[in-house]
Amino acid sequence: MTETNAHTIKRWKIAPLIPRHINQELSAHSPFLRQLLFNRGIITAEAAQAYLSQESPTNPDPFQLKDMDKAVALIHEALQTEKKIAIYGDYDTDGVTSLAVLYEFFNQLGHTPRVYIPNRFDEGYGLNCDAIQQLHDEGIDLIITVDCGIRSNKEVALAKELGMQVIVSDHHLPGPTLPQADAVIDPHQPADPYPYKMLAGVALAYKIAKAYLQAYPQKGIDPAQWLDLVAIGTVVDVAPLDGENRALVKAGLKAMRNTHRQGLFSLIQASGIKIEQLNAGHLGFAIGPRLNAAGRMDSALAAFELLTTQDLFQAGMLAQMLDNYNQQRKDITHAIQEAAINEANALDADTPVVISVSADYEAGVVGLAAGRVAESFYKPAIIGRFEDGWIKASCRSIPEFNIVEALEQCSDLLDHYGGHAMAAGLTVQETLLGEFSERLNQIARDTLAGMELVPELAIDYEISLDRLKPEHVPGILSDIAQLEPTGTHNPDALFCSRNCKVMRAWGVGDGRHLKLTLGADTHQFDAIAFNQGYWLADLPSHVDVAYAFEINSYQGRQSLQLNVRDIKASEVS
Repeated sequence: MTETNAHTIKRWKIAPLIPRHINQELSAHSPFLRQLLFNRGIITAEAAQAYLSQESPTNPDPFQLKDMDKAVALIHEALQTEKKIAIYGDYDTDGVTSLAVLYEFFNQLGHTPRVYIPNRFDEGYGLNCDAIQQLHDEGIDLIITVDCGIRSNKEVALAKELGMQVIVSDHHLPGPTLPQADAVIDPHQPADPYPYKMLAGVALAYKIAKAYLQAYPQKGIDPAQWLDLVAIGTVVDVAPLDGENRALVKAGLKAMRNTHRQGLFSLIQASGIKIEQLNAGHLGFAIGPRLNAAGRMDSALAAFELLTTQDLFQAGMLAQMLDNYNQQRKDITHAIQEAAINEANALDADTPVVISVSADYEAGVVGLAAGRVAESFYKPAIIGRFEDGWIKASCRSIPEFNIVEALEQCSDLLDHYGGHAMAAGLTVQETLLGEFSERLNQIARDTLAGMELVPELAIDYEISLDRLKPEHVPGILSDIAQLEPTGTHNPDALFCSRNCKVMRAWGVGDGRHLKLTLGADTHQFDAIAFNQGYWLADLPSHVDVAYAFEINSYQGRQSLQLNVRDIKASEVS
């Protein structure tokens, strides 16, 4: 990474100590765990019990989702009359796992649906009219979308004109008007009474299958068999891991540790993960990137086939293919990231949005590069590719700037856009790029005016490493494990320690990452700081570190390791 802006200064926000009355309320748990629970807003014994013992998903009735009754009726009628059904999903992990859920669901009901995954490079995200026409020509009677479609008004209208029925299931934010589908399942749509709004696309696919089986029970078909897929799609799509999502992911991880899904088992092996230690972090940083790599480098169909195959040979072959794709993806992403950062460094410092577009950028990885650039500069970033007079771009943002709301204000300039507050995609004519850039930057200036844009690290506890004895470690790790699954809205336990002596430091991963041996009194601790290899050029003798505890497994041996999220020079050395 280019060093100029490689290190964004972060503000460490250390949680206040737990108040005495809450400490007493949570007295059934260790003092360390009480602090972690308090930091996550858990302040009663009942809330702590619910959080810590959530072994199975909460069970809101799927029919609380608006239009679910219509969707189930349409599916039942299609099955009874042997209509041809197509399931149409996005090419990312959430979309592919959604497709896998419904594909297996229909298969077990004796129907093989047509699976359609648009090609990222030729078709782009979501429904498109050519695909609708193709499905019509194939004789499809019912299209069910997963993880897409909520803004596809034109495409749904075409399907209806051609005489097809359409069920839209999507978890993205709707536009001003909903598509005129036969049923629309999206907890964000107006007047939807479902109590939890932040389900991923795969969870909605699971809810469709669960609702149907609730209305029409089928002996031997248990929707719990798809909780592993729900967990993968939910974590990789960075959905909040609170409420129902946390329960679904927790149950899914438990199922995965004893998986009978041959492709998933092979992918876990290819990722170098011990299956009994599988956690949400492994899904987000190892399994997900490999599944996503299929759609980024070639076709997402390989990821879908991996998740649904029961053939041992095919599973191994596909897992290795995705592992290879992932390595290629890393190299290409790094090259785009460096080019975009160099371009951003040439901008005026007060330019609020980083926009970098090139015909040389690979379309499949611009979103990953945008995420790295946004993190490096703590600014919204849009990275795109020129192609035949158009620009297809991915956007990544910061918490202070809702990128979808900003794109709404530029909708007259855009051919297509959609996504979340922190991540979106867009298509714009090349001739309109300048006007779009100028307007978006002005929106950002107005929105962010007066804000101090410094990323925060929420620290759970400040620890003196010189007082951390080996006998303390098992209890600490046991307490931390009870927070799993961790992710958005339920973060990893993060700690900080001051004035640690740098005993040894060296680069790994072509110098991108930093390995450390840190000393505190008579103790030494191994540490890894991913994407912080730039510190080697000027590393102080004593550092303050923010980190998570983890177990490092190497050549059959396990040891405690600090996973360092941020480094600062110590004020006193």
